[in-house]
Amino acid sequence: MQTIFSTAAFRGKDRFRLWQDFVQERVGPIEQAHLSAEPFDGLVEALDVGPLRLTRVIESAVQSRVTPATLRRRDEPGSLFVLIQQAGVSMSAQDDREAVQRTGDITVLGGRPNLHVAGRGDAMLVLEVPRERLEVMLGSSRLFTALTIEGNRPATALATAFIRDLVRLGGQLDPDCAARMATIATDLVIASIADRLARDVPGPLHGTVVVQRAKAYIEAHLGDPTLDPRRLAEAIGVSLRRLQELFHAQGHHISDWIWQRRLEVAAERLTDPGTRHLTIGTVAYGCGFTSAAHFSRRFRARYATTPREHREAAGQPAS
Repeated sequence: MQTIFSTAAFRGKDRFRLWQDFVQERVGPIEQAHLSAEPFDGLVEALDVGPLRLTRVIESAVQSRVTPATLRRRDEPGSLFVLIQQAGVSMSAQDDREAVQRTGDITVLGGRPNLHVAGRGDAMLVLEVPRERLEVMLGSSRLFTALTIEGNRPATALATAFIRDLVRLGGQLDPDCAARMATIATDLVIASIADRLARDVPGPLHGTVVVQRAKAYIEAHLGDPTLDPRRLAEAIGVSLRRLQELFHAQGHHISDWIWQRRLEVAAERLTDPGTRHLTIGTVAYGCGFTSAAHFSRRFRARYATTPREHREAAGQPAS
């Protein structure tokens, strides 16, 4: 990672003021307070891996508060911030929840008023992730912001181990590979959050979590042409009628969601330089379509263009 700001070269009394100026410029309006009488120390390192921005923040005894007033002075918040604790202990609060993070733990903040308090010697790796990407898979971010996602859980440990290696090696990846690795990192974070949501869920939220588990299963099995609502319900462990009710409560039909995700993933693969070697038919079969004609018909109905024209418009070979 590349160091983009350090207080080491400044006098002690100027350090926190300069730190505040830097944070305002990089993150946006935010209220900060130094909670210690000792000199402030701060360091920021950054690395972009494809579309994924990773930032390591080392700061001592700082309270950072995003308020309604500071939010109004920001651009529309399109991102959520995934915080991975690397050293020290910190506390976060949002949406009437508080999370205490120790080394290896994850929490998510962003989009609405929130509070983060870093202890002395606090080190945090921050991933900036599109809010829409997380909410498509997990539901409203109000379900999982400021939720402690423990680092000793297997799903969390897998996610953080991959991201550590991504930080170490990400600068060596070519652009196409970097984009794919960024997607994997985001998916692993989603899996660790989903694992946490599946435990100790309050009654009113249980239906939402079941739907998110079903959506995660769909993502993992899009290439299976036999995947249908009945098989999905069996895999999730609920009745088909109950699963249909839960999807309807969120404004979806199960079959429509499966076909929507198949088409969206196919459209992404058709324009991905990393899959340019795949024929259109191979892309179609890999997304669960049983024939090229069926794929073409559904694709045109959704996107008002053919798969070939979609690929050619992105500058990819139309094979």
